[in-house]
Amino acid sequence: MTTLLEQAFREASRLPSELQDEIAQQLLDDIENELKWQATFSDSDTDIGSFAAMAQAALVEDDAGKTEEKGFGEV
Repeated sequence: MTTLLEQAFREASRLPSELQDEIAQQLLDDIENELKWQATFSDSDTDIGSFAAMAQAALVEDDAGKTEEKGFGEV
């Protein structure tokens, strides 16, 4: 375990149980999602070009002012 992760766990251990559980669930969800992304990108059948095309289209829309800036969790 890295020093930074150990520090995060130490800090989290000082929080109330409910918040510890929320953080733990968020971390588990993030790990699951990361593993899914890694599996997707390592799959030889995945068309990485389609991801690049979507990213390029998003940049074009942003440059054209067709996007809206929002904060984390805003819909």
